[in-house]
Amino acid sequence: MPYEPPTHTVERSLRATTGAKVIAGVDEVGRGAWAGPVTVCAAVTGLRRAPTGLTDSKLLTLKRRTELAEELRTWVTSYALGHSSPEEIDSLGMTAALRLAAVRALEMLPVRPDAVILDGKHDYLGLPWKVRTVIKGDQSCVAVAAASVIAKVRRDAMMAELGTAHADFGFADNAGYPSPVHKAALAEWGPTPHHRLSWAYLDALPQWRHLKKVRSGTDGSALEVEGQLGFDF
Repeated sequence: MPYEPPTHTVERSLRATTGAKVIAGVDEVGRGAWAGPVTVCAAVTGLRRAPTGLTDSKLLTLKRRTELAEELRTWVTSYALGHSSPEEIDSLGMTAALRLAAVRALEMLPVRPDAVILDGKHDYLGLPWKVRTVIKGDQSCVAVAAASVIAKVRRDAMMAELGTAHADFGFADNAGYPSPVHKAALAEWGPTPHHRLSWAYLDALPQWRHLKKVRSGTDGSALEVEGQLGFDF
């Protein structure tokens, strides 16, 4: 399916309206997975013409995505990756875990960005970062698209490596997201040390439900359980 290539429109607008010079595109991967970290990439690209075919990583084939990530690592001005572990996700909740991973990425850049273009409609970063949210920014903004591809390829590689010790779960293929193989392995073997234990999928696993972690607010009330996908066989 043809798609419009990403542009520097948002970045130029930020430069003109805020005076920002260093602008980072930020995107995450792994938010909806049942296992593994959530990974955030911050990428600074300047205003150079993007590599051919750059777009949201989800729209690319595995082969093209891998090739493009390799090209982007030397094409971008700079990039950095931040991760939040399953334990941090269980303890903090997804929004706070996303912020932690994003801050880790942004603070690893060689130059602190003057502004951030964040994919999506929700600003999970907040102050002191100057943030412009862009829905489908991974398709429309060059820096966000670059971050999307780099983050996806890096996290997929991490999940494949983690999966070598848990072959039944198929992490190399599903990257920790629910799939028939992943669900069957969970039912048979229970969660691995890499699973998020506060998520709703455990409700449908009676033999493993005792492992579920529930976060509580400061007032002692249970917080909303993370995870939007049920265990739908």
